[in-house]
Amino acid sequence: MTGTSLPYDPALDIEPAETVRAVFFGLGSDGTVGANKNSIKILGADPARHAQAYFVYDSKKSGSETVSHLRFGPDPIRAPYLISQAGFVGCHQARMIGRHEVLERAAPGATVLLNTPYPADEVWDSLPRQAQEQILAKALTLYAIDASRVAREAGLGGRVNTVLQTCFFAISGVMPRDEAIKAIKAAIAKTYSRRGPEVIARNDAAVDSALAALNQVEIPRRVTATRGVPPVVPADAPEFVRAVTAQMMAGRGDALPVSALPVDGTYPTGTAAYDKRNISDEVAAWDPDLCIQCGNCSFVCPHSVIRSKFYDAGQLAGAPDGFPVMPLDARGLPDARYTLQVYAEDCTGCGLCVEACPASAPADPSRKAINLAPREPLLERTRRHIAFFETIPVNDRSRVDFGTVRGTQFLQPLFEFSGACAGCGETPYLKLVSQLFGDRMMIANATGCSSIYGGNLPTTPWTTDQAGRGPAWSNSLFEDNAEFGLGFRLAADQHLSLARRRLAELQDKLGPGGPELAEAILTAPQRREAEYAAQRERVTELKHRLEKLDQAADPAVADLRSVVDNLVRRSVWIVGGDGWAYDIGAGGLDHVLASGRDVNVLVLDTEVYSNTGGQASKSTPPGAVAKFAAAGKKVPKKDIALQAIAYGNVYVARVAMGADPQQTLRALREAEAYEGPSLVIAYSHCIAHGIEKDGTPLRNGMDQQYRAVASGYWPLIRYDPVLRDAGRNPFLLDSARPRIPLTAYTGRELRYRILARTDPEAAERLLGLAQQQVSQRWATYEEMAARGPDRFPGASAESGETSR
Repeated sequence: MTGTSLPYDPALDIEPAETVRAVFFGLGSDGTVGANKNSIKILGADPARHAQAYFVYDSKKSGSETVSHLRFGPDPIRAPYLISQAGFVGCHQARMIGRHEVLERAAPGATVLLNTPYPADEVWDSLPRQAQEQILAKALTLYAIDASRVAREAGLGGRVNTVLQTCFFAISGVMPRDEAIKAIKAAIAKTYSRRGPEVIARNDAAVDSALAALNQVEIPRRVTATRGVPPVVPADAPEFVRAVTAQMMAGRGDALPVSALPVDGTYPTGTAAYDKRNISDEVAAWDPDLCIQCGNCSFVCPHSVIRSKFYDAGQLAGAPDGFPVMPLDARGLPDARYTLQVYAEDCTGCGLCVEACPASAPADPSRKAINLAPREPLLERTRRHIAFFETIPVNDRSRVDFGTVRGTQFLQPLFEFSGACAGCGETPYLKLVSQLFGDRMMIANATGCSSIYGGNLPTTPWTTDQAGRGPAWSNSLFEDNAEFGLGFRLAADQHLSLARRRLAELQDKLGPGGPELAEAILTAPQRREAEYAAQRERVTELKHRLEKLDQAADPAVADLRSVVDNLVRRSVWIVGGDGWAYDIGAGGLDHVLASGRDVNVLVLDTEVYSNTGGQASKSTPPGAVAKFAAAGKKVPKKDIALQAIAYGNVYVARVAMGADPQQTLRALREAEAYEGPSLVIAYSHCIAHGIEKDGTPLRNGMDQQYRAVASGYWPLIRYDPVLRDAGRNPFLLDSARPRIPLTAYTGRELRYRILARTDPEAAERLLGLAQQQVSQRWATYEEMAARGPDRFPGASAESGETSR
C-alpha cells in the first residue's frame, strides 16, 4: 500500500462498549506485527471472546512503518478493519509520536504506551508540541518504557516486540497479569521453537524485565514544548515530492486524488534521499584518528550511507565546527584532505561497516575506525556536517583509480538509501555497479527483493549524478526478465546503428570541422573513463550543432537527435535473484547467454526465494532448511557457472564481497568491458540464513561470506574468453584451497542448525554429502585452473584456434 490510513467515517465504527480497540505503530522488523499476531491468537483462544486483527504496511523489506489494528470482546465484531478511536495506542518507536495520525487515533481518555529512551521524568519535555497538545486535549494516560534498552540487554537487538507486548497486557488488564505472562511465554516457545532454546530464553528474559522498566508519566496541565514536528520533506524539495511523495511517506497516500498521480506512471528518481527514516537507535560514527582510508566500510555499506571525498584544503573555508577531516594519504597531493561522512538519519545500524573495518585502536581492539554510536546525540551535528559535505564537489571520475576498493569509494553511488533489510547482502553489489557504470546503465530487474527495494513507491533509490545522468531502470517478471534485458541490448544496438548512419550522412552539414567531429565520434574508443568523458563532450558539441539544423527540412536531423545519446556506449545489466536465474527464468537466461550479445547478468544469489518468504530454489544447498524443504534440501546446488562456461564465449565470475572485495571489483569491471555476454554470480547473505549476532540479524554477514569461501563452499572464480583467445588459460581460481571445514560455515546459520535439532541423523547425512560435493567441485575447479587453453570450450585441441 502507498499509505497507512484510509479516510474514516466514524458512523461506521459503532461497537458495543465492551469491545476493546487497540492500535500499535511500529517498524517492519522490530517484531510489532508478529507480537500482535500472537496477542490476537492468545485473546482469541478464549471461546467466549471474539477477536479481529488487521495489519497495514508497505512492501519495503524492513524499517517501514506498520500499523496493527486489534479488536476483541464478548460480542461479535462487525466493524471496519481500521480503527479510528482506540482505547489503547502503542507507539513502539519514539519518533512516531510526532506523527499526527498516532494520537489522532486515540479515543478521549485512552491509554498510550510509548517506547522512548528518556526517563519517566523527562518524557514529557521530549515530546513535540503537537503531541503534548493532543495528550492534554484528550486527557490521555501515558506510560513509557525504554523497550529498546530492555531488548538489547536481553540479547534481542532491535526486536522490542515481547517487551511491549508484556506491557500491553499489564496496562490494559484484558487478562490477569500472571495468566497473560504465562500465555506470552507459551506463544514465544511456539513461535521460536525452531530457532533454539537460546532464542526462547532471551525472549523470556525480556518478558521478565519488562514490567520493572515500565513507568507512568506524570502529565502537567500545560504544554511546555516549543519544538514542533519537522516537515516530512524539506521546503526546497521538488513540487511533486512535496505534494505527492511526502503525502505517501506520511501515510496519507490513500487520500490522494487520482489527478495528483502521473498519468503515464512515470515517477521522479532519487526520492529515497528525502525519506529520512531514522530507524536505528545506533548509527555508524567515524574516528579519523584510527582511519587508514581503505574504503572497506563504504564499500560494504548496504545503504550507501558512508561517503568519502578528497579535496583541496581550501574547500574547508566555512566548515562547521567539528567537521570530520584528515590529510589525504596519497602521493602527489600534499594539500589534499579526506572526509568520510556518515548519513546518520539513513543508517540502519547493521554494523557491516564495523565488521569490515581493519583498523583497531592498539589499546582497545574492540574500538575501530568506524563504530556504532547512539544516534540522537549525533543528529544535529551530523545534519550540519552533511550540508557542508554536499557543497564539496564530487570527485572527478578521471582522477579516481577504478581498480582499487579505496578508489571506487570516491565515486558517487547512484543507488542510495534503499528500503532493503538492514545489512542486506545484495545492495552493496548494486551500489558498486552504480558507482562504476551508473550513468550509462540500462537495468532490467527481475521481480524479487531487488525490484521491491529498487522500484518501490513512494520512493526510489536509483538516482542521478550532478550532471543529471543516471541509470535507466525497469522491472520485468520472473519468467521473461532475461529476454526483457536482451531487448534493451537489441534496441540500443539499433539506435546506435541509426545514429552512426545518420551522423555519417550529415557530417558535411555540421559546420566547420564537422567531418572531423563525426570521424572522432565514430572511431572513438570507449572502455576507459577518460574515453567516456571525451565522447560525452563530443556528443554534447554534436547536439549543439544539430540544434542549428532544420529538422523539418531534413528528417535525418530529427532521426539523429532522437538517438544521439546512444553514441556513448550503453551498459546493459540484467539483474535478479537465484529464484529467477536458477529456476523460473533459467530458460530465458540460457537463451540470452547463448545469443552472444553484449549483456551483463548480475545474479544476487541468496540461495532462497527471499522476497516471498524463504522458499527453496535450485540454488539452495543440501542440508539447508527452507519452505518446501522443511526436512533439509536433498539435492545438490545447481552450478550455473559451469553451465555458462560450457559455451566458451561467456565471461563468468563467482564473487563474494566479504571474502575478497578486490576480486569482486575486478570481476565486475572485466564483465562490463567484455564485448559479449557476461554472468556474475554474487554471494548475498540474507536474513533467511539466520546469522544473527547480538540480536542483529545480519551483523555477521561479511564474516559468513568469508567462511563460505574459506570452506571451499563458494570458490571465487573468473572465466575470461579474452584470455583464451590470447592463448592463455581462461579459467582463474581466485580463492585458496579450503582451510576450514564446511561445518565452520554451516554451523553459524540457523537454516542448517534447525535440521540438526529436529532430525540430527538427517542433518549429519546431508551435511556429509554437502562436504563431499564441496570437495568434488573444488577438485574440478582446481583441475580446470591447471589446464591449458586448448582443453576449453570453443578451442580446437589440434590447432589451438578459438571460435567466437
